[in-house]
Amino acid sequence: MSLKITRPGLMTTIQDLGRYGYQKIGVLVSGAMDGYSLRIANILVGNAEDTGALEITLTGPTIEFTANTLIAITGGDLQPVMDGWPVKLWRPVAVKAGSVLRFKGARTGSRCYLAVAGGFEVPRVMGSQSTYLRAGIGGFQGRALAAGDVLETGVPNDYANQMMRQLLSHGARSFMAAKWGVGVTHTTADKLARPIRITKGLQFAAFKEKSKNALTNEGFKITTKADRMGYRLQGPKLELAQPLEMISEAATLGTIQVPPDGNPIVLLADHQGVAGYPKIAQVCAVDVARLAQYKPGDVVRFELIPLEEAERLYLEKEKYMENVKIAVAGKLQ
Repeated sequence: MSLKITRPGLMTTIQDLGRYGYQKIGVLVSGAMDGYSLRIANILVGNAEDTGALEITLTGPTIEFTANTLIAITGGDLQPVMDGWPVKLWRPVAVKAGSVLRFKGARTGSRCYLAVAGGFEVPRVMGSQSTYLRAGIGGFQGRALAAGDVLETGVPNDYANQMMRQLLSHGARSFMAAKWGVGVTHTTADKLARPIRITKGLQFAAFKEKSKNALTNEGFKITTKADRMGYRLQGPKLELAQPLEMISEAATLGTIQVPPDGNPIVLLADHQGVAGYPKIAQVCAVDVARLAQYKPGDVVRFELIPLEEAERLYLEKEKYMENVKIAVAGKLQ
């Protein structure tokens, strides 16, 4: 089975949960910007959570399906339509051969994830299928998808085959979506409007009180210098209480560092391994996926919470993900 890309969209790549163990030699983790959406898309089609899927940004591709395929689309609402009919998100969708999927554009969020049963037949580079664009490795030939690309898909498991037969048995012209779905956890308009939760960074104490207060009381606009490496923000200048000489130290997903101009940078999926700017805060792991759904021009607000609360939220989310797996598996029983 295969998918043919007839139009590529703005930026469509294959991503999984990342390439770990190689930062010490300069190879980035990469992986999905919104890991929760990718994981749930894979669960819905019977894949392992870390299976590679399409990460689709802002304006999606046009995709032709050459065989019957079970898919799921999660994340931001980029308004997918199949042969002119809207496709519901956050649920399994059985697609008939010859159907064409398009996206009308972002209604909420900025990225969606399309998983196919069996995953994509692309090589694993250093244990991952994630595309690392700057190095030209992983994914489909190490690059974003282009018109004419044909993506071969793997072998669906028993769950996927049964789910597809079950859905198509109801009769479908182009596709049939399940009547049930997973609750949208972080990509609705109201949830995206909530403050992004942060904890204190390693150099939080080195900033002026005025800057610490501005961080959580003022809004910061995401500039056009926003990509998979990080978001440059514009807002009140964040200033150190006094000059600070630093030795470069580890940086990670969600680190908020402040260069000399006072405009913070939030590091995201393709972030570097070390950084030399002072770190005022750290985006909580549970909110990185929500922040990844923001786009240039959006205004982000931050809420400072204790580290213990951030840990509790993370464990609560992981428990939710386990419950999703149990619930989805039970749909065939």
